[in-house]
Formats: sequence, C-alpha cells, structure tokens
Amino acid sequence: MIHIKLSRSKNGIRRSYFADFGIYLFLTAFGLFMVLPMVYAVSNAIKPLEELWYFPPRFLVNHPTLENFRDLFVVMSDSWVPFSRYVFNTAFITAVGTAGHVVLASLCAYVLSKHTFPGKGFLFSIVVLSLMFSGTVTQIPNFIIIASLGWIDSYSALIVPAFASSLGLYLMKQFMDQMIPDAVLESARMDGASEWKIFWHIAMPMVKPAWLTLIIFSIQGLWGIGANQFIQSEELKTLNYALSQILAGGIARTGTGSAAAVMMMIVPIIVFIISQSKIIETMSASGMKE
Repeated sequence: MIHIKLSRSKNGIRRSYFADFGIYLFLTAFGLFMVLPMVYAVSNAIKPLEELWYFPPRFLVNHPTLENFRDLFVVMSDSWVPFSRYVFNTAFITAVGTAGHVVLASLCAYVLSKHTFPGKGFLFSIVVLSLMFSGTVTQIPNFIIIASLGWIDSYSALIVPAFASSLGLYLMKQFMDQMIPDAVLESARMDGASEWKIFWHIAMPMVKPAWLTLIIFSIQGLWGIGANQFIQSEELKTLNYALSQILAGGIARTGTGSAAAVMMMIVPIIVFIISQSKIIETMSASGMKE
C-alpha cells in the first residue's frame, strides 16, 4: 500500500509539473505573438528611410533614428493648422470626455445600485440592452440628435456622447453591488452625512479599481477618435485625422506615418500598463455574486 501511494503521488507531481510547463510555454508564445504588431510598428517608426524601402521588409531596425518623429512636425508644418493643434484637440477631448464619463457613470450607477425607486429594473435593462448595439448601428440617430442640438462642428459633438457610455455605467453598478455594503451607507446616513458626501467620500473610494478601469477604457476610446462626420473645421480635428492625411501622402511618408501611428497607440498602452491590475480586479468583481 505504501508503495502504491508513493507512486501515485510521484506521478501526480510529474503530471502537474509538465502541465504547468506546457501552460507557461503556450502563454509565453501567445503573448509574444500578440506583442509582435506593436514591436513592428515601433521598429518602423525608428527606421531610417532607406531601411523602410528594403525588400523583403525587415522586422527589426538596424540603425535606429528619431528622424521620422522630427519629420512628423516638418510635414504638418506645411498645413495652416500645426501638428500641435491636433495633439491639443485630442488631449482636450480625451481629458474632458473621460472626466465627464467617470463622474456621470458613477453617479448613475450609485443611484441604480443603492437607491430604490419605481422603474429601476426597467432602466437597468435598457442599459444592458444598449450594450448589444455597436456604434455603427446608432451612427445616424446620433448624427440627427447632435445636429438638432446645434453641436455640429464643435467639441461638444465628440465630448458629450462620450459621457453616456453604457459600458461604464454597467461596470460601476456591478462593482458597487459587490463592494459597497448597504450597512455602511445606512450608518453614514444615521450620522447625518448628506447623500453627496456619502457618494464622494465613502462610495467612490471603495470602488477605486472600477473608476480607474473606466478612465483607461475612456482614454483608449477617445484618444483614437476621428468622427469627421461631426467636425468640418480643420482646427478642431484630431490626431486620427492628421494620421490619415499623412498616410495619404503615399510611400514617401511611410516613416512619418509610422511615427504618427506610434503616437496614437503609445498613450493608451502606457495608461494600460500602469493600471492593468485594476482592470483585472474590476472584471473579476463584475462577474461574481455573493
């Protein structure tokens, strides 16, 4: 009996070791494969022009240079709108849109999660239902509404719709349901705290991972926004439009186009790397029930 138990234990340890090794090997290979497009984009952005014209194309750069980033501003200096204006427009829209989205989604989620009123379940069902529709489906109604409000060719056409993203409201409500005990809120009310004070000083700190995740999602969405159907004035357009203008110049602007593409993706990547643990925590909590 003793010999059988030792044999089983030994076999079990050996199977677990090889299974773990196989999983780590697969995840490493899969992770490297997913990183390859970003590595290629960065490599192209720092390649000198002669290396960009090699055939077959080389994956990595031999003689890295920052000339493409310098040429990015030189090329756009021919336009009457400087490149820095596109950067400012994108940063402004991203900052205001993200702040408004986080505040509005948190307030609405707090009311839906911690207050009782007629039609509460119906309103949340509409929020969940709206998650099923892509932005393309609602593009025409959105345009009609924005045109009716007189917001065409203004920052409001890009910023205000970002406030009402239903994904943020859904995530915040699920997180508040799980992380904020009703007893804590009741205790604060009995101590005389106002509803705004309870929301801002008690509820929001308890759901910090959730609103940090919202910030990341919002920045990712707004930093790459184009929405040229709403904006006609050149001085109000974003980095996405500037990138399309650079790429329209053809193969001669391959290097500057690669540099602009890296600028487009570097901000969301940095934000994600800083806060990736919060995203995982929020996603785990939103799918759990007590």
